Amino acid sequence: MATKKESRVEVKKTYKLFINGAFPRSESGRVFEVTAKNGDFIANPALASRKDLRDAVTAARAAQSGWSKATAYNRGQILYRIAEMLEGRADQFESEIALSSHVTPAKAKALVAEAIDRWVWYAGWSDKLQAVSGATNPVSGPFFNFSISEPQGVVAIASSDDFLEFIDAIAAAVVSGNTSVVLVPGALAVPAMSFAEVLATSDLPAGVINILTGSLDELAPWAASHMDIDGFDISGIQKKKHGALKEAGAENLKRIHSFGSGKTPARILAFMESKTVWHSVGV
Repeated sequence: MATKKESRVEVKKTYKLFINGAFPRSESGRVFEVTAKNGDFIANPALASRKDLRDAVTAARAAQSGWSKATAYNRGQILYRIAEMLEGRADQFESEIALSSHVTPAKAKALVAEAIDRWVWYAGWSDKLQAVSGATNPVSGPFFNFSISEPQGVVAIASSDDFLEFIDAIAAAVVSGNTSVVLVPGALAVPAMSFAEVLATSDLPAGVINILTGSLDELAPWAASHMDIDGFDISGIQKKKHGALKEAGAENLKRIHSFGSGKTPARILAFMESKTVWHSVGV
């Protein structure tokens, strides 16, 4: 006798935040809705609050010393491993981006492939930065004078809703030894939190990259005025709002930059500082 096939309830994924290597819920308890092109429900990512931002900055600051002191070669290895893991889950990212960002599967496939290549490209800069930005300076006197570039500290990132630009911004910030707090808007929350799962299972130390989903209009002004954030990539913010953010960041001399699309070492160097060392010449 044929039996009736039982229907089942689809188990929807729960999206949280990514802070200090863990996945906490937003303390606010708020969420927002991401839908497919036809209006079908996809997910309710967390709507991060000001306290979530403070927690993420605390985690990033605690991780910064250890990450910056790691050898450039070691940072490059860790970032390259993330690229390997991204490639292993490429099908998942392609599906999520096509569904939530309303692009064709072919475009999503090309986007993910380029994002992986970009991550590898930035990882490769880890042990080459000093050769490009450092120098031995001519001086008058019995001294050696060296200039080296060092990471700035904690860098906030206001991402656009494009996955490739999201990857560009994060890789450029952390490859030099900075830690980051990434603010993610809208539908990008879905692949961004899958990326957080990649980070959580990689060799990346907790706190180096923290990801908050929610409203840039809420989070960006708080990040700009936060006294323990040293730099702010505002590429995902509308240009008409840049002035207010720069004004808010002036109190602690926060470096605030905006970049166009495309890979460039200038994006890495923008959040590094030059340090000059004098050393006497022995007799």
